[in-house]
Amino acid sequence: MSTVSRAGDRIESVPFLTRDDASLLLVLPGLFVFSAFMLFPVLYLLGISFTNAEPANLFAGEGVVAVLTFGDALFVGLENYADVLTDGQFWNSFGVTWLFVATSVTLKIGASLAIALIVTSDLVRGKRVLRSLIIFPMGLPPIFTITVWRGIFSSAEFGLMNQLLTAFGASSVAWLSGRWTAFVAYNVTEAWLAYPFMVIITVSALQDVPEELHEAAVVDGAGFLARFAHITLPSIKRPVLFASILTSAASFQQFLIPFVFNQGGPARANELIVVYGYREALSFQQYGRGAAISIIALVFIGAFMWLNVKKGKLADGVND
Repeated sequence: MSTVSRAGDRIESVPFLTRDDASLLLVLPGLFVFSAFMLFPVLYLLGISFTNAEPANLFAGEGVVAVLTFGDALFVGLENYADVLTDGQFWNSFGVTWLFVATSVTLKIGASLAIALIVTSDLVRGKRVLRSLIIFPMGLPPIFTITVWRGIFSSAEFGLMNQLLTAFGASSVAWLSGRWTAFVAYNVTEAWLAYPFMVIITVSALQDVPEELHEAAVVDGAGFLARFAHITLPSIKRPVLFASILTSAASFQQFLIPFVFNQGGPARANELIVVYGYREALSFQQYGRGAAISIIALVFIGAFMWLNVKKGKLADGVND
């Protein structure tokens, strides 16, 4: 008798289990990990959002149990949510965040399409070397890459961007001191962080486009732009949409770029929603308010992901 059969017999000996339930038991370790590292933090955050938690009362008790039960924090109902939703800074952060998502994703799609078309072109040699160089940034820690880009966009004259401007006869720019120049720097850095993933997905999609379609279009006299618009784009739109949704979620949660560059400045003008929640919770020590901001952000990003998957009909796969 095999090990699997013996395991099945033992499961059948349990009153409330059948042999068909054996496969479900394999899910339990993953379910435990999900509950411990994903579900529990969200539920704890939700609980804190209904209290006036701050360091003085959250850690007032002794031991882990006291912290898990919110210490001496008092239940305040929806007060934190009301305060957040009536705060002008929240709506500024909310609007800037969605603008950042829209502009950065557009930049990522454009850059990844251009690079993918180049590395899949028959006119380009050394494609393997190019692809290796393209995915190289994925191996670097994000904090390292962001710090390097902060130096590139340094407001000082030795910053690489300012050196390029000076070389072309333009004056230097205080990149991180202006609202929209800093916003441009955010977008370029975010695109650099995400483009390797986008290129990998796009290249894979391009390689799946039947060559016969291009050959037939060439015979009919279609040029590159016509073939790109009527053959390439329709063939790769679902994989690219899938990658765009994932990178949109990453952009929505972006914290390191604005925080390392200028902490969402100038004067909190570019404070993305995650930075706003962090500042309220840790800088101002309003844990309940910070938790409410995080829950609101979680609801919006969850709804955004669900709508995109639903409208994009991606639930059945990207190639259907």
